[in-house]
Amino acid sequence: MAKSLTEVLGIKYPVLQGAMAWISDAGFAAAVSNAGGAGIISTGGRTTEYTRDEIRRAKSLTDKPFGVNIMLMAPNKEEIVKVICEEKPAFVTLGAGNPVPFIAPLQAAGIKVIPVVPNVKLAKRVEKAGADAIVVEGMEAGGHIGVLTTMALMTQVIPEVNFPVVMAGGFGDGRGIAAALLMGASGVQLGTRFLVAEECPVHANVKQKLIEAADTDTIVTGLTIGGGAVRGIRNKFSEHFVALENEGKTDKKALLDMATGTNKLAAVDGDTENGMMQAGQSLLPLKKTEPVKDIMEALMREARETLAQAKDIKI
Repeated sequence: MAKSLTEVLGIKYPVLQGAMAWISDAGFAAAVSNAGGAGIISTGGRTTEYTRDEIRRAKSLTDKPFGVNIMLMAPNKEEIVKVICEEKPAFVTLGAGNPVPFIAPLQAAGIKVIPVVPNVKLAKRVEKAGADAIVVEGMEAGGHIGVLTTMALMTQVIPEVNFPVVMAGGFGDGRGIAAALLMGASGVQLGTRFLVAEECPVHANVKQKLIEAADTDTIVTGLTIGGGAVRGIRNKFSEHFVALENEGKTDKKALLDMATGTNKLAAVDGDTENGMMQAGQSLLPLKKTEPVKDIMEALMREARETLAQAKDIKI
């Protein structure tokens, strides 16, 4: 079996673009694919019509492989899967639910399947079910997170499976990519690093906040409500939410209702005080807005330099 993400997907660089709700559209995904990685269209909160239109739009913008993310908590996931099987992007990533029932039908349609998993147990389960690869995401990532760090996951997952492992969570420069490859990963997935790309449709207000952010500027909301932990940039909303959680007087439903719609409020409407600006911990590499191609080339140049330097290390 192919061990490199480049071999699995037929791409130039071992880089996936993270699927970010309300952000990862066809234009953004196509730009990443054209730059040598593999872009991904997000379908979280979207309709089947949107999914079909965006896949077709991406095909008009790139002849390179791109993927679609399926959020398995979505009430219309079955319909989304049907559309994807008809439109046939190169691959899918699946998260927030059980991916196993969807692996065979998607592969039967000629689509590669890459589930997103948070631990060794689920990694082994999807390997046994025949997935083509996995994304293993650490808690340093933006958006919904698990409980293990990326380093702990690399240390424990990679030796336990025999198919390609793509690492995610906290990767913001080429040195991190090189480290993951040296640990045995087949590639990496980056989301936050691409948020400041010119082709990324996230609101300009959010891009500016990311560029201004310090290394300690993320916060995790939802730790007390079970299965809902989300990492984002500190602001009025997130700090108030965490204060209510810590106080312990607001019930789970009220907290969930309070959080509903806040991602879109920031990403689409540009409300950086009352919206949830989902972002990972590696913020300092986000220094300016620039084309995806420039970001990708800089990442790969630094990764090559780091790997070359690693050859000289003696222990």
